[in-house]
Amino acid sequence: MKLIKKNALYECKDFLILWSTQSISQLGSSITGFALTLWLYEKTGSSLSTAALTICSYAPYVFMSIFAGALTDRFDKKKTMLACDTFAAVCTVLVFVLFRTNRLMVWHLYALNAVSGLMNTVQQPASEVAMTLIMPEKYYQKTSGLRSLSGSLISILNPLVATSLYAFTGLNGVIAVDIVSFIVAFLALAFLVRIPENKSDRKESVLVLAKEGLMFLRENPLIMALILFMSSVNLVASAFDAVLPGYVLPNPKGGTTVLGIVTSCSGIAMIVGSLAVSILPKPKNRVKIIYVTMLFSLGTENFLLAFSREPLLWCAGQVIGWVLVPIMNANLDVILRTTIPVKLQGRVYACRNTLQFFTIPIGLFIGGFMVDNVCEPFMSAYGDSFILKTLFGTGKGSGAALMMLILGISGTFLCIITGKKLKKYQYNRE
Repeated sequence: MKLIKKNALYECKDFLILWSTQSISQLGSSITGFALTLWLYEKTGSSLSTAALTICSYAPYVFMSIFAGALTDRFDKKKTMLACDTFAAVCTVLVFVLFRTNRLMVWHLYALNAVSGLMNTVQQPASEVAMTLIMPEKYYQKTSGLRSLSGSLISILNPLVATSLYAFTGLNGVIAVDIVSFIVAFLALAFLVRIPENKSDRKESVLVLAKEGLMFLRENPLIMALILFMSSVNLVASAFDAVLPGYVLPNPKGGTTVLGIVTSCSGIAMIVGSLAVSILPKPKNRVKIIYVTMLFSLGTENFLLAFSREPLLWCAGQVIGWVLVPIMNANLDVILRTTIPVKLQGRVYACRNTLQFFTIPIGLFIGGFMVDNVCEPFMSAYGDSFILKTLFGTGKGSGAALMMLILGISGTFLCIITGKKLKKYQYNRE
């Protein structure tokens, strides 16, 4: 048994180094992103303004992913990742310099987030392919569980560390931690991780290569149906992300610290889900697992938050909404990695990113816009009625509670409609 464990550790050595150090860097970036959200809400008090920060990150991700994937398949994965991480770090340093010189403005954050998002657009498919190249196929589900676990830990630590650092050191301490985490990840990737060469020797244009990624999806209806289903899930989930700060921060029982705690509960839930992934046997139907978990998540969390006024119930809603996400992610990850040929993964993953994630900036905009311009004004005008007051409370934040109800209804409806296409698929490969 010990020999088997040692062999497994040796076979996964490169993955473990890359996964752990990149997770540290992601934590640093997430801390900065959360702190900037707090800074921006203090400046504007607007849900839409804070949502726009994330929209600027996702816009290049959506529009450029198809071409970025084709580039990824043509160039060295390690060099691509190192270059993109460096550019993203430069953006963070610029934020630090602007803040220290009292010149940091809202539009600076939007512009730098857009550049950072562009770098992530290229880096993400390169990272996905690199993970495939350094992991033996027999460990796909377990390593997917580890990646979900690190994501869960980041979700827990990110808001807690960010709010603490921001309270005691301001943006200075937050950005310093981010830069240190980048240095650790950069050095580990540069000198400790070996990624096998898998560059394409073909000299076709990026447009031709990108078209091949789209053709693969067109010829594989299972993958396309999963992507469209997740696209609808992301629409509702991203709108929820835009609404949550406007729901918690102005609430009499809310505030910055409570927002950090509530947000971290999603990470706690994902740790439980990630541990479950590591011990669960192979399911009979991975597609059904993906559909059922997301229907449960979107059909419970939003309703619970819409009608509750206690932070404890908000935390419970986050746990319920996120505990099954790692199980969904692991099954989706296995399907993609074992269905898409490695030589096509960069361009296919990139096309997937565009089709699956284009709804995120839309959802963020809808969520922020609805709270600021529809739901809050509506509750301000009519919130004194007994029914509305009983359901959603009063004052600033009651409009966000109303929006939570709208999201709960919308999420359930979208899952039922788009999920019907998934019911005819059963995935048994392995």
